[in-house]
Amino acid sequence: MSAPGNEPKRQKKVLTLHEKVELLDKLKDGKSYATVGRHYGLNESTVRYIKKNEKEIRSSVASAFCGSAKMVNVVRDKTIVRMESALAFWIQDLRKKNIPLDTKMICTKARNLYAQFTTDADEFRASKGWFDHFVRRYQIRSANFHGEAASADTDAAANYPETFKQLITENGYKPEQVFNMDETALFWKKMASRTFIMKDEMKAPGFIAQKDRFTLIMCGNAAGWMMKPGLIYKSANPRALKNKNKNALPVFWMHNSKAWITKVLSSNWFYQSFIPQAREYLREKGMPFQVLLLMDNAAGHAVDLRHEGVRIEFLPPNTTSLLQPMDQGVICAFKALYMGNCLQQLVDAIDGDENFQLKVYWRNFTISSCLTVIHKALQDMKEETLNLIGGDGFDDITHEVINELVDAPSQPLTDQDLAELTQSGSENEPKEQEDPSQEDEEDEGLTLERLADLTQAAKQLQENVKSWDPYMVCVLQFSNAIDSAMSTYKTLFTSMKKQRGQLPITMFITNIKKCLTRPEKIRHRLPTPEVRRVEEWP
Repeated sequence: MSAPGNEPKRQKKVLTLHEKVELLDKLKDGKSYATVGRHYGLNESTVRYIKKNEKEIRSSVASAFCGSAKMVNVVRDKTIVRMESALAFWIQDLRKKNIPLDTKMICTKARNLYAQFTTDADEFRASKGWFDHFVRRYQIRSANFHGEAASADTDAAANYPETFKQLITENGYKPEQVFNMDETALFWKKMASRTFIMKDEMKAPGFIAQKDRFTLIMCGNAAGWMMKPGLIYKSANPRALKNKNKNALPVFWMHNSKAWITKVLSSNWFYQSFIPQAREYLREKGMPFQVLLLMDNAAGHAVDLRHEGVRIEFLPPNTTSLLQPMDQGVICAFKALYMGNCLQQLVDAIDGDENFQLKVYWRNFTISSCLTVIHKALQDMKEETLNLIGGDGFDDITHEVINELVDAPSQPLTDQDLAELTQSGSENEPKEQEDPSQEDEEDEGLTLERLADLTQAAKQLQENVKSWDPYMVCVLQFSNAIDSAMSTYKTLFTSMKKQRGQLPITMFITNIKKCLTRPEKIRHRLPTPEVRRVEEWP
């Protein structure tokens, strides 16, 4: 008799897909997990696991050509694999320069890399499911810098909705006549509070934050219409808005030494901005000027505001975060859109400038640039988001809008460098030489160089108008028209860039020993983690 510790190990039993379907059919007929497990010689936990994956198993059997197969392997798209490898290089490169990343930046870069690596018409969407699998495959995690919590009077908030409903019923207010106003501070030179780092990094170091701040007064009605916001800046005439007409800005301009709302400024906004805009809006709708304005009881709000046809209702104290519609997602959605547009401009600047430095970028980001982003964010807001009656639609909005200002000490990897890093061996083979006469023929018409000059000229034209025209609203309309007119040429420019062949990275790598015996000039590219940089031979 053998010792208890010398018993032979039980062999693992793997069922075929056809047997798994038969097992699932027995469970479907009402047999217990234990009975089915004894029939196939399996543990009950294994039977439950097969039952858990019933949908995938039946789907695999329906599409499989071999009934005796025990598993199905899915071959991934080579272009997506190459794109993900380049994306991982890009993330690691930006983390070395302490540039924060968020989900939108990574997904946008993934779509751009996929479009560069293929000419296929199928569009890569960079969905949430792909993103979750990508960070799991490359062991990337999200690190939070810090956060904050708030408290509110829940009892008063629970009793007020009935009071408000009675007020609406008694006075017969329509959704177009019910407005809500709230102010918020916007740190307009800060980025997201989270970034993505590699697994071997313990934390994301922070830096001294830029404290450039102003106050925005947001106001909209229950029908989903948002009026031009008020802006309180620390200076009456900043250098970036020199020779600009303040009445033609996309915001109602006000100033205060602390850039915060006061009773005088709230009164100026009420009489000079809210009343004219609300009156014009209701006149276009063919409705009488009967308005209900909801406000909180902040110290900076004037309490003696009076105007014919306007009723001001103050919310109970300490209930703003629970009751005020603007705090239920409208301001949060605006800040998320503002942050998204800022990050998109940052990504474009990184891709377009090989000598990109984050400090220089933020130094050139003035209050004039900020107003342009505010105007774009307001245009991107959906009517469903602005509908102050409902409370849905804000599950995907992030509340982190604060980040540290970071430095980029060296050059980020360009798309061309990422493409060369992920080229396969077959792509490194030299291409056949083209006929010079054909090159002369291809030079005619819209060449890649001419399209690049055309794009640069359009950008320069937008910059000139921005610096010359004092009416910012007209400048924004002109810039949008130029972007719309150039969209076709930009698409053609991107397509031609993909069609132009790229030189393999191996052409820029030379063995050092051969260099010492054969003094020839060596071209060098950007250094990579795997390749030692070879300086040019004198």
